[in-house]
Amino acid sequence: MSERRQLINLSYRLLGSLTDAEDVVQETYARWYAMPPDEQRTIDTPGAWLTTVASRICLDQLRSARARRERYVGEWLPEPLPEHTDTPDDPADRVTLDESITMAFLVVLDSMTPAERVAFVLHDVFRYPFAEVAEIVGRAPTACRQLASSARRRVRAAQSAPTPSAEHAEVVRAFKLAWEAKDIEALVGLLDPNATAIGDGGGLVSAAPHPIEGSERIAQGLIDIANGVPDLKVLERLVNGQPGLIGQWNGETVLVAAFDIVDGRIRHIWGVRNPEKLRPWTR
Repeated sequence: MSERRQLINLSYRLLGSLTDAEDVVQETYARWYAMPPDEQRTIDTPGAWLTTVASRICLDQLRSARARRERYVGEWLPEPLPEHTDTPDDPADRVTLDESITMAFLVVLDSMTPAERVAFVLHDVFRYPFAEVAEIVGRAPTACRQLASSARRRVRAAQSAPTPSAEHAEVVRAFKLAWEAKDIEALVGLLDPNATAIGDGGGLVSAAPHPIEGSERIAQGLIDIANGVPDLKVLERLVNGQPGLIGQWNGETVLVAAFDIVDGRIRHIWGVRNPEKLRPWTR
């Protein structure tokens, strides 16, 4: 059971969903305990066995996710992680927060093929040698090396120089104040002219069905939200380890927003409204 934290960390990065990561880990342990004790004793390193099984389950889920995404209503975003809580046995507290857990990074991971994602996360994030990655993915080590290299190029193409946490927090705070004041000019000034905002309602709550592009369109959309939900309470919170915002209505978290900030301006906003993805925020 000491491997549980590692398995949650790995599965969340591979799937972008804490709920699915929990299910993968449960299935992994179910397979372990389904083995006869004599067979368990023949496994020299149970941790490696558990990692291999969990990774293969994730790979299968990623391959089937494309069909599920075709049925998903609107845009799909990774499930946002709250800051650590004092809740006993909260799976969110088992996820180590680093640069491989930011919303921007997870969005790039989601653009990869299943094999690319698994090879890249296992090798570049968790430092597994390609010989072990090959055994998990079911391809030759040279092929896994190429998969990770391709994934690395995607990451480099999407990434920019990281914004210091203090500056990131200042921009998010200014954004919050401008939104609360319904100051459209201030909002436009905080947004990159070519900014993109993506909302994920999952068909369960209202959200823009397609990405909104351009600072003025995004700012106007934010003002419309503020006018439509006058009692919305906006709070600063850590989202996947970075300063972000949450929206609460009648004491319930109904929005989690993450930001990508470049040169002091917001380049991307990811707003998750799907209540099924906000369960960790209401525990």
